[in-house]
This record gives sequence, C-alpha cells and structure tokens, in this order.
Amino acid sequence: MDEPPPDHAALLARGDGPVTRGRLLRDLTALGLVEGDTVMFHTRMSAVGYVVGGPPTLIGALRDAVGERGTLMVTCGWNDALPYGFSGWPQPWQDAVRAEPFAYDPVLSEADHDNGRLPEALRRWPGAVRSRHPDVSFAALGAAATELTADHPWDDPHGPGSPLARLVALGGRVLMLGAPLETLTLLHHAEALADAPGKRFVDYEQPVLDGGRRVWRRFRDIDSSRGAFDYSSVTPVGQDPFETIVRDMLAAGIGCRGRVGAADSHLFEAGEVLDFGLTWIGEGLGGSR
Repeated sequence: MDEPPPDHAALLARGDGPVTRGRLLRDLTALGLVEGDTVMFHTRMSAVGYVVGGPPTLIGALRDAVGERGTLMVTCGWNDALPYGFSGWPQPWQDAVRAEPFAYDPVLSEADHDNGRLPEALRRWPGAVRSRHPDVSFAALGAAATELTADHPWDDPHGPGSPLARLVALGGRVLMLGAPLETLTLLHHAEALADAPGKRFVDYEQPVLDGGRRVWRRFRDIDSSRGAFDYSSVTPVGQDPFETIVRDMLAAGIGCRGRVGAADSHLFEAGEVLDFGLTWIGEGLGGSR
C-alpha cells in the first residue's frame, strides 16, 4: 500500500474540504468506534483526503475515539528484511551480509513502506510497543499494547499466540480507512489456522537481537506473499483472494460501512472476520476448521 506523496491541491479539488481531527473523530464515532475499543487499522491516506497535519492527526483522532482504555494496532513488518531466497544467494554474497552488524531492532527498524505511512508513524509514537518478530511485526499503542505484542511466536507468527490471535481473544475490531479490501491482514490468521489441503509455507532466516546481541534465527510461516493456498478455483480471475473473501463477508451482512473523511471505510468485529474466513476457506478449498 505504498503511496506517492499527497497532492494536496488535487485532494482539496475533490470538493470534500480539509479533513481535520475533529471531523475524523465525528466520522469514526459515527462508524461505530467507541471508548475502550481495541482496534487494528489499515489506512490509505490519499483516500481519506487532505488530512490537516497528516498521520499524527489521524492517530490523534483514533486515540480520541478509543480513549485511554482503548488500544490501536497496526501491522509493520520490516522494510529492510532480507528476502526469503537469501539462503540461495552465492556463498560470497551471504558471507558479506553475515559479516555486517545489522539486525532487526523493534525500536529502530522501519516498518515496511508497502504498508503505507501510518504503521511507521504509530510505531514511533511515544509509548508504542512493537513485537519481536522481524518479518511479521506489529506495533500497538494503548492499554492492551503489551498484551497484544509480547512474546510474538518466532514460528507460525500469524497463528496461535500471535498479535492477531490476541486481537480476536480481546474482542478487538478491524478498521479499514479507505484501504484496499485485500489488505485485511487478520485473514492471514484464518489461513494459519485453517485445515485445508495444499497449504504453502516458507522457511527463511533473519538476524534479530537477543539480549542486545545479534543472533541469526530460522523462521517458518505460511507463505503470505505468494499466498498460503491456491485460490484460483474459488476467486474471480484477476481479483485478490482476500478481496473476494471480504466482499463475500460484506454481502453476508458482516461489518459496517461509512465515510471517514473522504474515504469509503469499514469496521469489522475481529472474531467475525476469523469465523467467516475459516468457513470460507474450509468450504471453498476443502478441509475443516
């Protein structure tokens, strides 16, 4: 979801006017956010419009909506993670990389730029915490931030014990602020739990910090880049499988829809997303929940 710098003149030319913190709070409240919510959010800033003050304004409005008892969470990843195929590089290349002192650092390592501007802004926010997994890190801010992110499993990081699993367990919600439907990351949790044939996995290696010392670790996860399953038989040609699942979910009456700023936005209950995703994968690809 990497975006070019906003063209403020073009955004204002839509006729929606500037999007202020107060306007965002009113829209978020009308959509259904309430004080005390634990909410994972995905955002496309350009869809929201000309947000006066940029990401800090949007994060401020979200914090206003959920209050001191609430929590915000985003998916971060690591922008400079080594590619999965690193172990297949020529040995001199691998040796050169291993000789360098770099490692994933939850405090310093940038969030994946493909996730847009908000994850990087939230993870830098005073008081925010970030999970330890280099490839699948999450950042959170608020009352349940540590509970969501602590001891992120090294293997199966989308599965049991993950920040996604804890979001569901806490009765959390998922907010899509103009973000493409296929970016609903919680569906990776459904993939991790689904018992369906042909599940695809990746094994890879990354350097991480352990007690301030760099350690090379191996990891195993569902293949979230190529797809955990072959969905070609159950999705329209050219449509992302997650978009298909979310559209079917909305058609089934799950989630609510509204405008936040200029963005067509959606709010879902995390437990309902997981249940629908598990059922959809089971019925479409075979297997059981």
